Amino acid sequence: MNELNNKNMDLSTHHHHQQPDAAAPGADHQLLAQRQHTLAAAAAQLKAELVGIDDVIDRVIDAVRAWYVLPQLISRPVIVCLWGLTGTGKTQLTRRLAQLLGFYDRFVEVQMDGFSHGASYRSSSISGMLADSGIHEGAPGILVLDEFQRFRTVDRKGEEVKVERYQDVWTLLSDGRLPPALSALSNIERKLADAHYEAERAEDDENERAGKKPYRFQLDAWDAQELKRMLKLTEPLAEIMQWPSSKVLAMYLQFQRSHQAWETDYSSLLVFVCGNLDEMYHETAQRVEDCDTDADIFHRLTRKLSIIDVKKALAERFKPEQIARLGNEHVIYPSFSRATYEQLIRQLCARYVEDVAAQCGVRFAIGQDVLDEIYANAVFPAQGTRPLFSSVHAILSANLVKAALWVLEQSLPTAQSFRMALAADRRHLVVQGHDAAGRLQTCELPVTLELNRLKQRANADFRALLAVHEAGHALTYCMLFGQAPQEVKINIASFEGGYNSFAGLKVTTRQNALDMMCVGLAGRVAEELVFGEMACTTGAEQDYKQVTAEAARYVRHHGFDARISRTDATVEMDNHINTDVGPSNAAIEELLQAQYRRTQALLRGQPAALHALVAALMDHGLISQDEMQALLAAHGLRVATRPAVPGGDETLVLEPFAERLAQFQRRGATQ
Repeated sequence: MNELNNKNMDLSTHHHHQQPDAAAPGADHQLLAQRQHTLAAAAAQLKAELVGIDDVIDRVIDAVRAWYVLPQLISRPVIVCLWGLTGTGKTQLTRRLAQLLGFYDRFVEVQMDGFSHGASYRSSSISGMLADSGIHEGAPGILVLDEFQRFRTVDRKGEEVKVERYQDVWTLLSDGRLPPALSALSNIERKLADAHYEAERAEDDENERAGKKPYRFQLDAWDAQELKRMLKLTEPLAEIMQWPSSKVLAMYLQFQRSHQAWETDYSSLLVFVCGNLDEMYHETAQRVEDCDTDADIFHRLTRKLSIIDVKKALAERFKPEQIARLGNEHVIYPSFSRATYEQLIRQLCARYVEDVAAQCGVRFAIGQDVLDEIYANAVFPAQGTRPLFSSVHAILSANLVKAALWVLEQSLPTAQSFRMALAADRRHLVVQGHDAAGRLQTCELPVTLELNRLKQRANADFRALLAVHEAGHALTYCMLFGQAPQEVKINIASFEGGYNSFAGLKVTTRQNALDMMCVGLAGRVAEELVFGEMACTTGAEQDYKQVTAEAARYVRHHGFDARISRTDATVEMDNHINTDVGPSNAAIEELLQAQYRRTQALLRGQPAALHALVAALMDHGLISQDEMQALLAAHGLRVATRPAVPGGDETLVLEPFAERLAQFQRRGATQ
């Protein structure tokens, strides 16, 4: 790593201080090849250190290639926006890239929440932050604007928010030329005014001021530094601090008249805008009940987020002209897959093991059952990696220390590797090793794995209720849509209940709308079928609310029923819409009654399949797509396990519209 960094530093020096020689095309080509090589090496190193984001790293490397390889082509800042869930490595990537490219001394990171750099005026503007950095005017450097989502200029009602800090960021993002922070010159201007006032008083009344110490104008170190930066002076600070007020005033007036000299050129910057746009992930997370979703499912859902989703989310926080200044290089971090989380867990555990071995010479081998239990208790896909880091620390750090102390106290030979596994009760870690005589020694350490216990519903009656309810939804969905849900779960930690995760519909037909009503009613129907009418619970309240809303849209908005006119309820005047919703209420109720009877017939026709799904949920707490397919195939029901859409899109178009169009065209050709 050190050798790589040294090479990068040498290249970076050429990059900043030696322009390619037009008369030496061979040297020019060699320099470009060096830069390309360094960029490729940086990409490889980033992929080795940051797991699960290879595609993101490739996008970032491509986005900065022109800035790094051919800087003479850059006339305004290169802006790369990184959006992702917390803990996915956005800030870490920018810091490490700056090191690998040799820009560690020309790297500025600004927390855009405005609270991380104190309250001085120099840290309240981007120009002040850059002036205090190692980035010189006109030279390349890297600026990171982190937590950018907190720098909102529009509130949730669309009204403008007053922002005190970093207002010059929009000017920087526009063309890279920053005007001076004029407020920073207020101290100098005040001292000049005081000097002028005292001089006038001294001339008017010399006798009155006899014996008094005359006012002495002098710039302190901060004022001198600010003056040097603003006026782009070359004199040393000590000399500037000794200048008389007349000289400072003359230079200050000249500065005010010379507008062109005011601007500081940062057009060669590489700017990373980093943040977590919750609005972009909100709909995705809601579909899979927040943190309890399977990591691979959430990974697939977040992979389909696009620049359109970014623009929509930004529109809830910033003005249109501000969004435009962010450009179109938006790199979206998907959530991590299960394989990535498992790799992270192995790396974290290996790091703890190595630390203990380095400190006391005791080495442990952590069993796969422990790794699996850490995954089950530490991974919250919708919340990034930070819960994982804290959970691994809580589960392993203290227990590894206790285990090492046990080994040393028992005087067990440390040349062996001590196995750490999970006890049968899943509440203890078991450490095993052999003593000097070869006898197996065992130590049990209590471990708190609370999340997994929360997921396992201890109450058998409640577990049975959840299994029947969710199995009803799942089976009805499979029968009507020919697709298996992405997952069905009753092992839930984040709320009291279970859920089915369905792929979204890109387009909804009249039949699809009716079918989704049946799916929504199926939980209550399954309860009635298994437990009896009087044992149905209030657990279907949210289902009924959602299905009623769907039926209302079916009748009042989509024109799928006898009514063609769209019917809305409104309190606004002069909207010229039909607010006579009363006549449609009866149609909505009749529609729901018909779909309820339809759902009853569907589930009564498949008692064995319903029983199989309930049994699987009772035994395991969840059913994956593949398991659902196998279970239903045994009962003569065939369902697909992946959306039948090229490119892996999670949304479905279930009607063969293209085929029907072709049939229509063939009929027209024969007439």
